[in-house]
Amino acid sequence: MPPDRRATIPDVPEVAFNRYYRYDELVALLRAFEAEFPSLVRLDVIGRSYEGRDIPLVTVTNFDTGDASAKPAFWCDGNIHATEVSASAAVLHILHTLTSKYGADKAITHALDTRAFYLVPRVNPDGAEWALADVPRHIRSSTRPYPYDEDDPYGLERRDMDGDRRILQMRIPDSNGAWKVSDEEPRLMVRREPDEFEGEFYRLMPEGVFHNFDPLTLRSRRIKEGLDLNRNFPSSWRLESEQHGAGPYPTSEPEIRALVDAIANRPNICGAVTFHTFSGVHLRPPSSKPDDEIPAEDLWNYERIGAKGTELTGYPAIGVHKEFRYHPQEVITGVFDDWMYEHRGVYAWTTEIWSPQRQAGITDYKYIDWFREHPFEHDRMLLKWSDEKLGGRGYVDWYEFDHPQLGRVELGGWDAVYAFRNPPPDYLESEISTFAEWVVWQALASPKLEVFKVEATRVGEGTVIRFAVDNTGFLPTNVTERAEKAKLCRGVVGEIEFGEGLSLLAGLLRQQGPQLAGRDRITAGGFGWMMQETSHRHVFEWTVKGKGTVTLTAKHERAGAVKHELTVE
Repeated sequence: MPPDRRATIPDVPEVAFNRYYRYDELVALLRAFEAEFPSLVRLDVIGRSYEGRDIPLVTVTNFDTGDASAKPAFWCDGNIHATEVSASAAVLHILHTLTSKYGADKAITHALDTRAFYLVPRVNPDGAEWALADVPRHIRSSTRPYPYDEDDPYGLERRDMDGDRRILQMRIPDSNGAWKVSDEEPRLMVRREPDEFEGEFYRLMPEGVFHNFDPLTLRSRRIKEGLDLNRNFPSSWRLESEQHGAGPYPTSEPEIRALVDAIANRPNICGAVTFHTFSGVHLRPPSSKPDDEIPAEDLWNYERIGAKGTELTGYPAIGVHKEFRYHPQEVITGVFDDWMYEHRGVYAWTTEIWSPQRQAGITDYKYIDWFREHPFEHDRMLLKWSDEKLGGRGYVDWYEFDHPQLGRVELGGWDAVYAFRNPPPDYLESEISTFAEWVVWQALASPKLEVFKVEATRVGEGTVIRFAVDNTGFLPTNVTERAEKAKLCRGVVGEIEFGEGLSLLAGLLRQQGPQLAGRDRITAGGFGWMMQETSHRHVFEWTVKGKGTVTLTAKHERAGAVKHELTVE
C-alpha cells in the first residue's frame, strides 16, 4: 500500500456543476486535473472528430502502484449524442470525485491503488459545440452530412423565431387539428377525442420556419446531419435501410473508430458505463434479442450489478429488449453496450440521465410507452413541477406571435431543451453526484490477480518451485460467460526468468493456465452442503537446477499482473 496521502492532497481544480462547458473550457479543465494530480491523472488523445477536434481520454490511477495497463480497468464515456451535454458533466464529476477523495475515501483510494479508470467526457465534441453555441443547432449526433450532402429544400426547420433563445411549440387554429385546450387546465393541450366534431381545435408543431412554404403541405424538414453515432458500433450493425443513422459501415465515423480502437487497445477493461439522456434509468444488453438468449450466469450478474446501481442512484435497471424498445416489433443494433458485451465480453451499461417525470412525482410509468400514452394527470403533475420547482421556466404560457408565413399563431408549451433533454443547471450536480460510487463499486468487482504463495522444495539435484496465484476479485478473470465461450481473452499466464547459475530441468518457460473463478457463483444462505473450491487459484510449477535468483510472473490481460523474485539456495 502507498503511504497515507491525506495530508498532501492537492487542490482540486474548480469545477462548476451548475453549468455546461463548451469544448475549450472542458479541455482546459482536463489539463488542469492532469497538472494538479500528476501521480493520478494522465491526459491522452484517442482520435479526432469529423470537424478535427481532439477527443481526450483521461486515465486515472495511482501510477506509483503501477501503470494503468497492468491493472484491471473500468471505462466511462459520455455525450455521444449532440445535445446530451449532462453526460459530459457526469464523467467530469466522476473524475472530480476520484481525485478529490483519493486518500480520504477508503474505497476510492483502494480503487485507484489497484485499478484504473479510462474516462472520455465528450465523445462527440462537434455536436456538443453546436448544441452549446450562442445560437444553438440541435441534431442527433455527428455534424457530418449523411446519407446525402444536401439540404432539404422543403419543410419546417426548428428555429427560435422571436429571439428568446427558446424553441417552443406553435399552435395554430385548425378545424382538422388534433388538439384542443383542456377544460381542466386551460394552459395545457389535450388530444381531441375520436368522436369530437364540434369545438375549437388546433394544430401543434415545433417553433420554426418553413422552407419553400406551401400552406397546403406542412411537413418537417429532413435534417441533413442524419447520423446516430450510437448505431455505428460493430455489434449487429445494419444498413441505413434497416436502421436509420447507422452510417455506411461499422466504425465508419471517426469518433466511433477512435473509441473502438482505444478500447480494443486496452484489453484490461473489465466493464463500462456510457452516459446519455434522458429517462433516469440504467439500460443493459441485449438490445436485439431476449434475455434467455444470453448465458444465465451473465444475466444473473447483470441483475446483481443493476440492483446495486438502483440502490446507489435511485435509477431502475432494466433490459433494453424487454422494456426500452421504441416499437414492439423493432430492435436497435450497433450500440455501445451491446458491442462491449458481445465483442469484448464485459458488462456494459447505458445510463440515461434525468427523469422529469420522477421529479414531478410520477414513478409508475414505462419509459418509451409513456410518450405514446399516459394519463392527463401526469401532465398536470409536470406542470405543477415546472411552476413550483422551475419557476415556470419548463412550461411557457401561450402568447401571440406574428409568424412571417403562418400569420398570427401562439408560441408556448414545454421548453423541452431546458426541462427534459438535460437537467436544468440548478439540478445538475444532485442528479449526477451518485454515479461515481456505482462506477467505483463495479471497478472493485473486477477480477484481480494476486500472489497467494510461493514454495521452493529441494528434490534430488533440483528445486521444485510452486507459484500459486489467486483471483481475489468478485468476477472471474474472463469477466463474463460470453467472453469464455467466445474465447475473447486467454487464461492466466505464468513465466519464469533465470539469473546466472540456474537452469530449467522441468516445466515450460511460459505456461498457459486457465481462467480463474471469482465469487460471483457463490449462492445465498451458506448451507452445509455448499463447497467453495479453489477454482480461483492456479499453481504454476517448475523444477530448476543450481543456485541463484528467479523472477516469477503471472499475468492476465483483464486481472492484471503480479511478480515475485525468489532466491534458490
